[in-house]
Order: sequence, then structure tokens, then C-alpha cells
Amino acid sequence: MNKPLVSLTGVNKWFGENHVLIDINAEILPGEVVVVIGPSGSGKSTFCRTINRLETIDSGEIRIDGELLPEEGADLARLRSEVGMVFQSFNLFSHKTVLENVVLAQIKVRKISREAATKRAMDLLKQVGVEAHAKKMPSQLSGGQQQRVAIARSLAMDPKLILLDEPTSALDPEMINEVLDVMVQLAKNGMTMVVVTHEMGFARRAADRIIFMADGAIVEESTPEEFFTNPKTDRAKQFLSKILTH
Repeated sequence: MNKPLVSLTGVNKWFGENHVLIDINAEILPGEVVVVIGPSGSGKSTFCRTINRLETIDSGEIRIDGELLPEEGADLARLRSEVGMVFQSFNLFSHKTVLENVVLAQIKVRKISREAATKRAMDLLKQVGVEAHAKKMPSQLSGGQQQRVAIARSLAMDPKLILLDEPTSALDPEMINEVLDVMVQLAKNGMTMVVVTHEMGFARRAADRIIFMADGAIVEESTPEEFFTNPKTDRAKQFLSKILTH
């Protein structure tokens, strides 16, 4: 049996009076693509952000590769370099070229030579289909292109796992597919991914498992096939009836 790459046990998180994660128990296996879906405000993004401690938790424990998630300092920095994160807002350095955005952390964090980092960066920009834009500034790219650069930058660290928090929600509709295509390819290549998304087509096509959240709790977990055709809970049925009819 595969050892889980990520495990969350009894995780609780409050924002003031608001109990945003309620007794979360979940495991993510190596090479698995887990898509987290649910209504707005259900705790999906918070769930994703606790895995690399962008959000702290109030109780419970999170382990990555069997190790307890470090609280701060060098251990946390090391862990973050092994867990890639792609946000909805790209977060590229606006004053650096596309190439430099992908090169920088390799040199600073991974201590790779500039030459090796540049070669790796170009390979990754090619993989996500934006190598022609390597010398441009992020502002000269479309949102979809910027998001693909952000994915390349994440991959440059050779992460064990990539967290994608609504990576297409800030994009124009015609740019969404170019980013989803890259994500589908990553999934096929065996990258372990946790994806928070509203893109049900992607969830159906690329997920190994769906985690459905509502009101801060995990309500249902199953394969995409099972979840979309035969949801077990009334809450999931209600959610699907709203989104699949449009």
C-alpha cells in the first residue's frame, strides 16, 4: 500500500467566530490528482493553503511524507520548496522577465548554477507552451500565459506535490482551456496535485478522486465517475443540480 504523501488528521481552523475547517481528515497518495470542489465559502482554499502552512491550523496535524508540517524557520522553507503552489492571481515578479521568474528560485533556493537553471527554465516554458515569451515581462502576456509561467515556475523546484488554488478563476473564458490542458498533461505525467477548482470538466477528466466540501467539512469523497453520476449525499446532489444544469 502506498504511504500517503499528505495526511491531514483532525484539522480544525477558525477565523474569529467562523469555523472554516471542521475535523478534516484526508490523505493524498503519491501521483494522485485530488480535486476539491464545493460551494463558495466551503473551506476549499483554506484546506489547500494549510497544506504548506500559508494558513496555520488551530488543532489537528498535517504530515507531508510522514513528517509533521514544520511551524516556521528553515524546515518550513525547505518544505515549501518541495510543495509547489499556484494561485489564482499568478504572483509573478512584475519587474523580472518570464525567464528570470522561472530561474530565480532555482538559483536562490535550490542553489543550482545559473546555466543549469536557465536550461531547465527554458525546457519548462516549452512544456507549458510559452517559450517564445521568455524575454518578455509578465505584463506583456495574457492571463492564461502568465498562469502557465506560474506553473512552470512551480515545476522548476521539482516539487513532490503541487497545490493549485482556483488557478483559472481569474482568467477570461477562452484562456481557461490553455491552462487546464497544461494541468491535464501534468496529471498524465504523474504529478501529485491538489486542485481547488470550479471547472467540472477538468475534475471529471483529470481527477483520481473528488473531495466535496461544504460548510467547512468534507461531505463526500469518491471517484469522479461516482461523484458526478451517483452522489451519495443530499448536499452533493443539491450542489450538482445547481452547477450541471447551466
